[in-house]
Amino acid sequence: MIQITHLKKAFGDTIACDIPSFEIKKGEILGLVGNNGAGKTTLFRLLLDLLKPDNGEISINGINPAKCEDWKSFTGVHIDDGFLIDYLTPEEYFSFLGKISGMTPEEVDGKQRNFEHFAGGEIFGQKKLIRDLSAGNKQKVGIIAALMRQPELVILDEPFNFLDPSSQNNLKHLLKNYNQQTNSTILISSHNLQHTIEISSRIALLEKGSIIKDMPNKAESAKEELKAYFEGGDMQS
Repeated sequence: MIQITHLKKAFGDTIACDIPSFEIKKGEILGLVGNNGAGKTTLFRLLLDLLKPDNGEISINGINPAKCEDWKSFTGVHIDDGFLIDYLTPEEYFSFLGKISGMTPEEVDGKQRNFEHFAGGEIFGQKKLIRDLSAGNKQKVGIIAALMRQPELVILDEPFNFLDPSSQNNLKHLLKNYNQQTNSTILISSHNLQHTIEISSRIALLEKGSIIKDMPNKAESAKEELKAYFEGGDMQS
């Protein structure tokens, strides 16, 4: 699904990304974890051609995102509320996304109904502009928008941010079910270690722009090793 080769990005003397080789397979839920400044968001922005690498190449289903935009047709993304058109209501925003994706109004309505439980009665039918929603509800709008077209690849940066505990649990179930039903590839970054462990089939630990550990996570098998790292212990090689 995604192949990274000799990828490097620096901001002055700070190395933001240094990944010699890394492959993400179709159907995986990959959790990216690391402390502030580890390079999680930088990696996402490089994948999405929002940043240009200093060196190296990315391939998404054989497509270099820096040279061709065909990957956008099967990718859903939410990085932050800057991705939203905030002078629209959620319904207007979803209608716009559906229109540019070739969906009929009826199809858009049907897709929206799939997310009513996650929306929690706070998104649809409120007659509020996105800019007037709470931070948590803006987050929900962004996540729904990322999933609405049923993309093969989903990229979510800190998706649990701003959500209350019930909404965080609903999101975990939503993403797991989506992955199981569509065999999509999902990439998430999060400071919420427990949620990331619970949802991910594989976890990549980043430090200073490098992936220092690539761990399978069957039955939360990465939990103790990650706990040791974040509590200050040495990571086993």
